[in-house]
Amino acid sequence: MKRALITGITGQDGPYLAEFLLSKGYKVYGTVRRLSTPNLENISRIREQVDLLSADLLDTTSLTEAIKEAQPDEVYNLAAMSFVKASFEQPVLTGEFTALGVTRLLEAIRAVNKKIKFYQASSSEMFGKVTETPQKETTRFHPRSPYGVAKVYGHYITLNYRESYDMFAVSGILFNHESPRRGIEFVTRKISNSVVRIHLGKQDKLILGDLSPKRDWGFAGDYVEAMWLMLQQEKPDDYVIGTGENHSVKEFVELAFKCVGITDWQNYVISNHPKHMRPAEVDYLIADYSKAKKVLGWEPKTTFKELVEMMVKSDLQKEKKGK
Repeated sequence: MKRALITGITGQDGPYLAEFLLSKGYKVYGTVRRLSTPNLENISRIREQVDLLSADLLDTTSLTEAIKEAQPDEVYNLAAMSFVKASFEQPVLTGEFTALGVTRLLEAIRAVNKKIKFYQASSSEMFGKVTETPQKETTRFHPRSPYGVAKVYGHYITLNYRESYDMFAVSGILFNHESPRRGIEFVTRKISNSVVRIHLGKQDKLILGDLSPKRDWGFAGDYVEAMWLMLQQEKPDDYVIGTGENHSVKEFVELAFKCVGITDWQNYVISNHPKHMRPAEVDYLIADYSKAKKVLGWEPKTTFKELVEMMVKSDLQKEKKGK
């Protein structure tokens, strides 16, 4: 039985990855930070099937102990300060978690067992102010947020450990991927939740920032398979994962309202609100995932329309249940 350790198992991607690995017959461990009341809602369906270990990306000792206890064949680093807007408000803490946290975890793996395969969650936010379109593995990075900068560090330190210590360490450069498990602070989930609440008469307006930026949006449940496939290859390498198409925030809003039968959506939306504007915006992201398709045999399964409908339907069920 293969063993896997997932940091960030209680976030958005962690539960999908855990469910996928369990379906492959893995013994799954996940790390949680020492909080008085950890939020385990996203893993409630598989809580009895995974072993949770206390560890923190700020503390190398705790990471080392978790790896010693789990004895994993594979480690997936999904933990990070992942909210871009918050990274402007807490840039140093973002660097500690999202950048240096990767080094601490790699050091822990190197100390316990260098043969452990390592996956690093890189991000399309590293491309930022894009230098070519679409973006592929060789596209130059120009991050536009402390989060993007920290992810660039995490990406390159993973490459450095691969080349310096002959470790099987890879990075998946994942473009925006969403799901009903997305945190409410993220724009896609904020849209789906607010649209449902407006439809049910619980909310008057949806307040957003700029509606024009375009993103390559996919379904998180599709993307975790790509993470796993990267660690099943003979040689470690990095891959861009996305859908190859992009849509504006405005398109997401329009489609979400359409899902609940509201066509005059402009009457319910306040855009360009100062509170929701970033100091520097990323305007246009779209993935060239041809390498992943060719080498990994991976392709996205869920369309943009299906993704939006899935999120709205899920929030509608939650709101009706009073959650």
